[in-house]
Amino acid sequence: MNEKSPSASEAPRLEVDDVIVVDKKRVRTAIGGTVVGNFMEWFDFGIYGYLAVTLTAVFASDLPDPWGLLVTLLGFAISFLVRPFGGFVLGPLGDRIGRQKVLFLTMAMMASATALIGILPTSAQIGLWAIVPLYLLKMVQGFSTGGEYAGATTYVSEFSPDKRRGFWSSWLDVGSYVGFAAGAGAVAITTAIVTNVSGPDAMTEYGWRIPFLLAIPLGIVAIWFRLKIPETPSFEQTHAAEAENEIDKDDPMSRQGLAGIVRHHWKSLLIAIALVAATNTAGYALTSYMPVYLEKEVGISNVGSAVATIPVLLLMSAMLPIFGRLSDRVGRKPIYVAAAGSALVLLIPAFLIMQIGELWAVMIALVLAAVPVAFYASIAASTLPALFPTASRFGAMAIAYNVSVSLFGGTTPLFSQALIDWTGNTLMPAFYIMFFAAMGLVALLAMPETAKRPLLGSVPTVETPAEAKALVARQDDDPLIDTSTMPLELNRP
Repeated sequence: MNEKSPSASEAPRLEVDDVIVVDKKRVRTAIGGTVVGNFMEWFDFGIYGYLAVTLTAVFASDLPDPWGLLVTLLGFAISFLVRPFGGFVLGPLGDRIGRQKVLFLTMAMMASATALIGILPTSAQIGLWAIVPLYLLKMVQGFSTGGEYAGATTYVSEFSPDKRRGFWSSWLDVGSYVGFAAGAGAVAITTAIVTNVSGPDAMTEYGWRIPFLLAIPLGIVAIWFRLKIPETPSFEQTHAAEAENEIDKDDPMSRQGLAGIVRHHWKSLLIAIALVAATNTAGYALTSYMPVYLEKEVGISNVGSAVATIPVLLLMSAMLPIFGRLSDRVGRKPIYVAAAGSALVLLIPAFLIMQIGELWAVMIALVLAAVPVAFYASIAASTLPALFPTASRFGAMAIAYNVSVSLFGGTTPLFSQALIDWTGNTLMPAFYIMFFAAMGLVALLAMPETAKRPLLGSVPTVETPAEAKALVARQDDDPLIDTSTMPLELNRP
């Protein structure tokens, strides 16, 4: 993928009409319509994370400490354990019927499940049975999310011009962390208002419902945006090729089922799994677990932790396009090295500073913890999909991302708290993240560089006709162009 294959001289010639030209306005529309889904997904994570202690009193009030909190965090983990099943269904479906259709479905399911949590009965009404419908709705969220991020990263990577894929794809995770900050802000504002109006018990009595019910208007807007986004040109070309030619299950470039993806792309799957684990243990520790950690281990209220976390997340989000653009120039691998290296160096100092317990110390600690997350998140959406061919990209991403995030990322809050309870060491979350950062560095040794190159199994994507002409003219001397993997026969007379 980094160099031309030995048979490149025998491969089809690239012509100007083969090259996909996508102007900036269309890219903005497509990516904007995709970002809203990630915003909604992480809006729910923000709500659930910052309400975890409150939800323990609402749904598990009959259980003693620490079991009540662990049962609540298990609800978060369960949604991630279901994600692979959603990915196994929705990923191959997205390769068969299109990215846009599946992304519309996942958005509708996610918004509906989040809103329904806001009307659930509590343990005061039906006892410990209250946890059951909560778990069921978290499972629905997990199933839909199993197709959401895999589909969204596939979509934005296929719509982005090759030379600026890092920049444009980074906006997907901007939506993620801004969504989480919005969820945290919704909880903080709701808490401040209802406790002022109805007293200190107002959040457990009724206030916890309000942030979840906000998913109704937000979901309507997000679904409308999803209806407006077009299908990706890369998928349309590959889909047209399948209509004209029989799918060859022995060809790695052809559309494969789950078994075929594992058979042909197992190496890329393992690389992606390791990188997703490194990214998401750091990411979910900073976001979904941090409210619990600050409240239980540091003594900061959920409003105080939101005040500390929100500006850090917004600052980090602003850095993602900068790091994404940097990856377009220097490559994805150096940015991953910076991410894993900063995790190994900064996380123990971050958690030690956090123990001071003052707001200023917490904010400094969160900035340190956000550095590796910013590097990781800025390039995830441009790097991971590029490891797989277009015909099977959605399905392969669904396998790699969801298996990894369900086993390692989504369980980070549960495992981190359990490790602290087991050992009494409040630095255990840092050690947990650092272990996966080291595994990510090992995976980088086998990962090909994908910056500035056409996606595997796709023709080049550029922003102007002039770029298309220049690219075709230099194809024989450009080591980044390998026409042997491209569906060039589609445009031949």
